[in-house]
Amino acid sequence: MPNDSLAALVLDSIRATFRSTKRLADKAIAQSSAESLRRQPDPNVNSIAVIMKHVAGNLRSRFTDLLSSDGEKPWRNRDDEFVDRYGSREEILADWEQGWSVLFASLDALQPEDLTREISIRGEIHTVALALTRALSHISYHVGQIVHVARIHAGDHWATITIPRGGSDEYNRQTWGKHGGDHQQRHSR
Repeated sequence: MPNDSLAALVLDSIRATFRSTKRLADKAIAQSSAESLRRQPDPNVNSIAVIMKHVAGNLRSRFTDLLSSDGEKPWRNRDDEFVDRYGSREEILADWEQGWSVLFASLDALQPEDLTREISIRGEIHTVALALTRALSHISYHVGQIVHVARIHAGDHWATITIPRGGSDEYNRQTWGKHGGDHQQRHSR
């Protein structure tokens, strides 16, 4: 059925985009020392560690028992997610990975037909498709913060994690057509 194919495509796209988003954050985090993970660039801006803690807490709450319980779990302490109580870099990373593992286990268990099911987040009804796109938007926002703060802390020592400034032409020359055919040919029709 076309609808099943479309739902499968959407679900695969969401999975791939979450994985890509995490890779971007992980590349920025890898360039951050234990000290810079915990340093706020400004008193009104969260540290990378706090952003990571919030993301991990959000993922655990939203994706534990996604289809059978409200996305805001009674055991979640959201306010505490904005307080750095970590003992080490390893503890920060372990918490981060655990939150993402809950997400990926939940995503991997979903079937295309689940996208139209209804679930709740703080008592508000969402389709699974809406909850997934809402979560993807929320997490992407915070990953952007992580990358930005890491970039500020790294200064001149930052290793670009996307196409470098002034490098678009070279990137296009190296990759054109390697990802699904010749782009110019597809768009000139």
